[in-house]
Amino acid sequence: MIVIVDSSNSDTNSVAHTQTNSLRYKDDAVVVSPINHLRGELRVPGDKSISHRAAMLGAIAQGDSVLQNFSSARDCAATLECFRALGVNIVRDGSTVMVHGEGPSGLHQPQHVLDAQNSGTTMRLLAGILAGQPFATTITGDDSLLSRPMLRVADPLRLMGAQVEVEANGCAPLRIRGRRPLQPIHYRLPIASAQIKSAVLLAGLAADGTTTVEELSQTRDHTERMLQGFGAQVERNGDALALHGGVTLHSCSLMIPGDVSSAAFFIGAAVALPGSDLLIRDVGLNPTRTAFLSTLSRMGADIQIEDERQEAGEPIGSLRIRNSALNGLATSLEVSGPTISNLIDELPLLGFIAASLGWEMKLRDAKELRVKESDRIAATVDNLLRMGARIEEQPDGWHLYRGGKLHGAQLSSFGDHRIAMASAVAALAADGPSEIAGAFNSVAVSLPEFWSLLESVAE
Repeated sequence: MIVIVDSSNSDTNSVAHTQTNSLRYKDDAVVVSPINHLRGELRVPGDKSISHRAAMLGAIAQGDSVLQNFSSARDCAATLECFRALGVNIVRDGSTVMVHGEGPSGLHQPQHVLDAQNSGTTMRLLAGILAGQPFATTITGDDSLLSRPMLRVADPLRLMGAQVEVEANGCAPLRIRGRRPLQPIHYRLPIASAQIKSAVLLAGLAADGTTTVEELSQTRDHTERMLQGFGAQVERNGDALALHGGVTLHSCSLMIPGDVSSAAFFIGAAVALPGSDLLIRDVGLNPTRTAFLSTLSRMGADIQIEDERQEAGEPIGSLRIRNSALNGLATSLEVSGPTISNLIDELPLLGFIAASLGWEMKLRDAKELRVKESDRIAATVDNLLRMGARIEEQPDGWHLYRGGKLHGAQLSSFGDHRIAMASAVAALAADGPSEIAGAFNSVAVSLPEFWSLLESVAE
């Protein structure tokens, strides 16, 4: 649920920015100074979620899959390295990746532990594929990934007949001894999670029969779209997805759309800065990923879609964002309920945007934010408090009170790419410079080009 409440009184003042030298780098810290607005156009790299899935399905398909505009994110590079270790021939030339798949039995036991680095998508989806392979593997990751819950994916894979061991705290490393065929199951997801759904569906490819996954609410549907594109039989009936196992996937050539989750930070900055006029070309507009755009539009932002079309089974288009003087509306935003699952990555950014605009924001039902790359509830609240916002941390969200302009401060990325970029958005609209510790390298997990792209449109 998203509730936007208008208020007739406003205590928010618009302050003109005078500094234009927006970014300075100090080792791994970035000093972000306020700017006037964002102007111009840019393209963001290929969608992370789609890139992961395209590489994985190409690896277990028959033939050569050519993936253009593949994500530059470190997370997606981790997926490629894991499949190389599993014996898949993968050639990368810039943003084009060719995956030579040898079918469902083409993977081989790796000679060493697989390293998913910081990527929860890599670990959880790969676990689904490895559950259907007749050999033992172990998947590990960095300290952040090793602190994230993995029983949620281990449990359904165990029901399908794979042996999956986790640590005593329910976290990785994952030790998987797969089998083929697996047992098909009807599984109702305990939480709204595209990663768990995808892991079960990918395991279902190796099952003898039909595997059904029932969702609490619809999550991003890239996996089922792409499975169909690679030749799998997937049927949706209400909240349930049924996949027929035993099918050999065929190779595909795909143009991967720009990542809307990466574009979100530039969209948010344009909304927060008066006078902005920004065009972001060829962005994925999958309806399970556009709740952020819908929320900003309902808040009064001027976001127009141009050149809308289909690419690789996904809707795509260009976004033009113009600032609509939201600073003076003095309204309140409430976010809760089923919509949380389709806003989960952008919730911290929404918090920083709301604070920059002087809005009130009440967030509930977002406890899942606590088990991301950082505790994103605590990290958002901590940085906004440092910038002078009045905000109270809640077990499953926060209550941000209406206030005046944020001021520059010493901030932290908390080792989290999304917190680093969301903090930078708020810093662009604040009074005075902010230094974000650990921000320069942390963004490489999803968008290593973030700082250079930001500089290219900052005025």
